[in-house]
Amino acid sequence: MLKRFLAVITLGVVAFTAQAADYQVLSKPGRIDKPGMIEVREFFWYGCPHCYHLEPYMATWLKTKPADVNFVRTPAAMNPVWEQNARAFYTAETLGIMEKTHGPLFQAINVGQQRLFDKESLVRFYSGFGANSANFNSLYNSFAVSGKVAQSKALAQHYALDGVPAVIVNGKYLIKGSDAKVTKVINELIAKERLLLAKKK
Repeated sequence: MLKRFLAVITLGVVAFTAQAADYQVLSKPGRIDKPGMIEVREFFWYGCPHCYHLEPYMATWLKTKPADVNFVRTPAAMNPVWEQNARAFYTAETLGIMEKTHGPLFQAINVGQQRLFDKESLVRFYSGFGANSANFNSLYNSFAVSGKVAQSKALAQHYALDGVPAVIVNGKYLIKGSDAKVTKVINELIAKERLLLAKKK
C-alpha cells in the first residue's frame, strides 16, 4: 500500500515540473524572513527526482551566493509522507548536521533506492552521521520542530504550491524547473529586486 502511495506521489511530482525553468509573478506575495535582504526559498522533497536533479545546480549557485541574499531551504510537508522527511530535516538542522546530511540523503533515496520515508528509517540514517538516536527521537516531534513544519505547510499553502521543486524569490516570484536555467532565473530576479530596493532608499 505504501509503495503504491509513494508511486502516486512521485508521479505527481513528475507531472508538476518541466525541465526548463520558468517563473510567474505571485498574486499573493509572502513575507520574507530577513527584511532588507533578498530571499531565495527552495521548497523540496528528498524523494523527488526533479529536486535531486536540481540540487547540484543549487549547490553550485550557493558557492557564489551574493551577500545580500538570504537562502532558505524549506522541506515541503504537503502530505504525510513528505512531512516525515521535513521533520527529519528540521531535527538535523537543530542538531547541527543538516549541511553534511542534505546531499547524502538525496543520494541515498534517489540513487541508492533506500526507502527513508518514516521516523525509524530516518533515525537510522542520521545516526550514521553522528546523531544520537535518543536526541533525534525526542526532537522529531518536539514543539520547535512541529512549529517549523507548520510554517512550511502554511507557506506552501500561501504560495499555492502543488508540487516541488519550487523556488520563491523575495516572496514575489515562483520558479519551476530542475535544470541550470533555474539558477539563471534566480540571478535575474535577484538583480531585478536589487534595483527595486535601491530605488526605495
